[in-house]
Amino acid sequence: MKPSPGTLAFLVLQAVLTGFVWYSAQTLPPVVASHFSASGVANGFMPRQAYVVSFSLLLIGIPLLIAFLPGSLARRSGAHLNIPNRTYWLAPERRDITLSFISNHGKWFAAVVSLFLGYVHWLVVQANRVQPPTLSSADILGGLAIFLLALVVWLAGLYLRFRKAG
Repeated sequence: MKPSPGTLAFLVLQAVLTGFVWYSAQTLPPVVASHFSASGVANGFMPRQAYVVSFSLLLIGIPLLIAFLPGSLARRSGAHLNIPNRTYWLAPERRDITLSFISNHGKWFAAVVSLFLGYVHWLVVQANRVQPPTLSSADILGGLAIFLLALVVWLAGLYLRFRKAG
């Protein structure tokens, strides 16, 4: 089965962000400040290699689950799909297009999650450039606000697509 353009774009994004993490991690100190208090003060540390591996697994694993698990579960059985007017949208004449929309919509959100995680890593790199390591509270809150706005837009798109039967 040939992957869709959306799938290819998502996988390229994942590869680019993973490369970014591995490349930028070269500038990190041997012991990385990897956890920060609400005020931005470093309160957790780990060896650089452990940070890179664990963050890479997080960066790859969570978005992959978001991108592919919902579509996979929905294709197995409509019982796992929680959308308004489920019977209407999963009728045989609409099922394929509905599942395609859900799959593509999941990939969009997974891409947003990937970009947010890439941003968080960049903030960790920046925080480790100063002594003592300090994470910018304004930057993380700004990134989180943008992420939450993207989540609201994504949810609105899902709701608007399935709000009415017909």
